[in-house]
Amino acid sequence: MAVGFVLINVSPGAEKKVFDTMIQWEEIQELYPLFGDYDLIAKVQAPDYEALSDIVVNKIRALKGVTETKTLTGAKF
Repeated sequence: MAVGFVLINVSPGAEKKVFDTMIQWEEIQELYPLFGDYDLIAKVQAPDYEALSDIVVNKIRALKGVTETKTLTGAKF
């Protein structure tokens, strides 16, 4: 299991639409709006890191209005 925290920037005015779309995806475990350098943070869960990468690149970054992402992956001890 792979877990990633994705920081997301969107075009001004697109925050709610992006949020409403992403919150419906089964891979999104948690999603919160932010104030500051990023507009949203998403906790994403996938079977492995390849699938996590696919979600970020082909789903999140492909959304109209998303302008930038930064992904932080979970580590195992």
